[in-house]
Amino acid sequence: MTAMMRVPRTRGVGSGVLLILLGVWGALIPFIGPYFHFAYTPDTAWTWTWGRFFLEIVPGVAAALGGLILLVSAFRPVAMFGAVLAAAGGAWFAVGHLLGPVWSSSTTLGVPGSIPAAFSPGAPAGGPLHVVAENLAFFTALGVVIVFLAAVALGRLAVVGTRDARLAGDEATLAESRRPESADNLPHRDTPETEGGERPNVWRRLTTTR
Repeated sequence: MTAMMRVPRTRGVGSGVLLILLGVWGALIPFIGPYFHFAYTPDTAWTWTWGRFFLEIVPGVAAALGGLILLVSAFRPVAMFGAVLAAAGGAWFAVGHLLGPVWSSSTTLGVPGSIPAAFSPGAPAGGPLHVVAENLAFFTALGVVIVFLAAVALGRLAVVGTRDARLAGDEATLAESRRPESADNLPHRDTPETEGGERPNVWRRLTTTR
């Protein structure tokens, strides 16, 4: 049963590498995007805001860490946890930036609410096409692609293939061959018998020899 929990590391290499790259992109693009006029406000490089931390850095780290776990783990439950972690990061990329407007549309005692700093991604800079590209590359499309890759990896890990069963069988056979022999299988030494069919005791043999 333990052998069936193992999975070849090649099973998650492709998805793991892509998830790491997308996670790094999602976490760094708000800080380096202003260098090539591709950013949300404040559109200055390496400017820290709580919105960037909660909406971009946190899901980016989750996606990259999940991809790293997929890349290095050969234990099926751990690799599946990495895929789920990456999927959660991608989902937060896709929907996290939508919580601010929903929050601000609510009212408390007739007073409109304001967007919390943690849910404010800023405003996209540039013209209409620029705004659409920034929204897709920073949040929506990025999150959807991460969730898709994580779901593919999770589906592959959930299925026990023929190769996995063969590897499990080989490990079981190797473990059986290394098991020490039981007492029943040890060689048995016969005790000599006398002419009358009785086994001579040690004292009788010594006195006979003398």
